[in-house]
Amino acid sequence: QVQLVESGGGLVQAGGSLRLSCAASGLTFSTYAMGWFRQAPGKEREFVAAIRRSGGTVYADSVKGRFTISRDNAKNTVYLQMNSLKPEDTAVYYCAAEKTYYLSSDHYTRGQNYDYWGQGTQVTVSS
Repeated sequence: QVQLVESGGGLVQAGGSLRLSCAASGLTFSTYAMGWFRQAPGKEREFVAAIRRSGGTVYADSVKGRFTISRDNAKNTVYLQMNSLKPEDTAVYYCAAEKTYYLSSDHYTRGQNYDYWGQGTQVTVSS
């Protein structure tokens, strides 16, 4: 079956960096778009970044210029490099996989469009 396993979360001071990884198995990774979402306590899940099969990327405005999403199809892994972290970035971060191709990148910003989800990894940014 499909499994998405996130890692790399932890506690970091404001201004610091973390790199999250999401290892996928049970699917043909290169044919899926991959996304990162996050959910803070008491808040709804929100889109962070996505990378299409082609390598095209889309970011939430709140992380643009600070976060970078990338993928390594040989390793079936998607990454989220997070720099200049802020306390408001504190959340559980989830990766997700989406099979269907859509012309509009906006499609990949909506969590309900994703087929598979990981269990999440906690990121805590202290001030």
